[in-house]
Amino acid sequence: MTRDFDSLTTKMRACTVCEGLPLGPNPIFQLSAGARILIVGQAPGRITHYKNRPFDDPSGERLRAWMGIDRDAFYTDPRIGIFPMGLCFPGSAPGGDAPPRPECAATWRAPVMEMLEDVELTLILGAYAIAWHAPYLKGYSVRDAVRTSGAGEDGVFVLPHPSPRNNRWLKQNDWFEAEIVPRIQRRVARLLQ
Repeated sequence: MTRDFDSLTTKMRACTVCEGLPLGPNPIFQLSAGARILIVGQAPGRITHYKNRPFDDPSGERLRAWMGIDRDAFYTDPRIGIFPMGLCFPGSAPGGDAPPRPECAATWRAPVMEMLEDVELTLILGAYAIAWHAPYLKGYSVRDAVRTSGAGEDGVFVLPHPSPRNNRWLKQNDWFEAEIVPRIQRRVARLLQ
């Protein structure tokens, strides 16, 4: 199984399905066959594209704080996987980045998820990730999706994006960091013991 998974991720790293992207294809993800915690977001941003490392920015610092782990564990523990809906930077759009390219999820999502048999906790960031990983929450506002998944039932938590752009949302919804973040931290700690 590990050999098959390694073969699949090697193919993903060489993917050129999105050849016409503004910065070209550069699949960015962090996965091992034994991942127990899976972070699923939208797509790498421009900075991530150039750094070639997911969440290596202020958003990542906040995400790691929400998880209660340090930078070293986040990047080196094979039990933590990062698998965005789109593997490459999709380009810019008014107000932020363009949505993840649909052909990416259509090509890679199902084969990878079939092989990730040990995942016990999924942290979901963004509408496209919600639609695939928690379709029962599709169409909910961010606030309602976060609150509805706040108990972590079925090993799923929806999170607001950890970007500093969401400081206002976090202030208006202070229950998230007061109530839900401690639940996430306890679950992460238990899975990484």
